[in-house]
Amino acid sequence: MLKNAFVSIILEEENKENWGSAEFQVVNFTNKIRKLTSHFELHKKDYLSQRGLRKILGKRQRLLAYLSKKNRIRYKELIDQLKIRIRYKELIDQLNIRETKVD
Repeated sequence: MLKNAFVSIILEEENKENWGSAEFQVVNFTNKIRKLTSHFELHKKDYLSQRGLRKILGKRQRLLAYLSKKNRIRYKELIDQLKIRIRYKELIDQLNIRETKVD
């Protein structure tokens, strides 16, 4: 498991005060998702953990939908910091970079 791949964005001053905030919960779910996906590289047939992963993904999706409705600016900042969703133009740029490296 790669410990460097996990995200720690929460500032020290916000650490204990905002445990219930949507951003904090999304960061926690993202960390859990990344841990589980690295777990599945070794244990491909761990179906119970796959079910747990799907539940966590659903919870994070609902929280992100709530956050996008309530405060679009905070939503976009969180998405950019966590690098959860890549915009279409960025995806094309990444694919073009990979094609040039392969050639």
